[in-house]
Amino acid sequence: MIPGVTSRKRFSDLSEKEILALAISAEEDDAAIYRMYAERLRQDYPASAKIFEEMAKEEDAHRQRLIEMFKRRFGEVIPLIRREHVSGFYARRPVWLMENLPLERIREEAALMEREAEEFYRKAAQRTQDADTRKLLGDLAAAEAGHERRAEQLESELLDADTRKKEEMIARRQFVLTWVQPGLAGLMDGSVSTLAPIFATAFATGDTWTTFQVGLAASVGAGISMGFTEAASDDGELSGRGSPVKRGIASGVMTAVGGLGHALPYLIPHFWTATIIAMIVVFVELWAIAWIQNRYMETPFRRAVFQVVLGGALVFAAGALIGGG
Repeated sequence: MIPGVTSRKRFSDLSEKEILALAISAEEDDAAIYRMYAERLRQDYPASAKIFEEMAKEEDAHRQRLIEMFKRRFGEVIPLIRREHVSGFYARRPVWLMENLPLERIREEAALMEREAEEFYRKAAQRTQDADTRKLLGDLAAAEAGHERRAEQLESELLDADTRKKEEMIARRQFVLTWVQPGLAGLMDGSVSTLAPIFATAFATGDTWTTFQVGLAASVGAGISMGFTEAASDDGELSGRGSPVKRGIASGVMTAVGGLGHALPYLIPHFWTATIIAMIVVFVELWAIAWIQNRYMETPFRRAVFQVVLGGALVFAAGALIGGG
């Protein structure tokens, strides 16, 4: 093969036999994806899982109709042609990128799958000369277009108000456990724990560049430490807190962000200008932490403010006194 030249075939070059074979494999893949979604949702969202099971059955019915048409026109042997063999053909996400998607994101992915399938069948119908095949592909395009309405119908049948509310509460809880809780812990650690070394260095040296270097090292180091600690502390299987990788990323990134927030002002050469801006940033960070606690962790706002602001003020004072002394 010549380097840089694709070995995939263009859709416009496919024969009618190859178009039908591609449609058969595409329907098979989509049915498998819907069943994977159903399995992924079954424990926490049984009603939504049932919807995806029904959608998989409809994809199976489409595949059977395509196979019957293929056998009538071309015989028993269906060539192996998949999405990845056709240049420019729509692709599906790898399984490992889909299996941990939240409920709403899964629904969005399913809607996108239906729109892409509809477009494929419309283009395929335009390429075929056989009247029966053209009608079948047109019917399937209409069916894919109607799948979104069918999904809404299934939701109305299988998801009553109480069930939907319960699933939304479970999804929110999962979001909080996987992203908000470790991210908040990281933000608190990064914002508060780095106050003392950064401001101690600032008041001890009066050198903004040295202060920035200490703040950068403290923030990055704390981020790496918190990220690995969170990921290694719980695999999420028994606790239900979700992917350790996601939790580690949330905790590590927010820890680094919390520290860098009041380290970055020390890139300003003027000491007092940098210090005053850093203090303002600290004030904003602490109030943001209190708001997140109140918004997602349902901590009373006054108590959150008292805990976070008082704790941050004490750490800041300790750093300033140590550095100033």
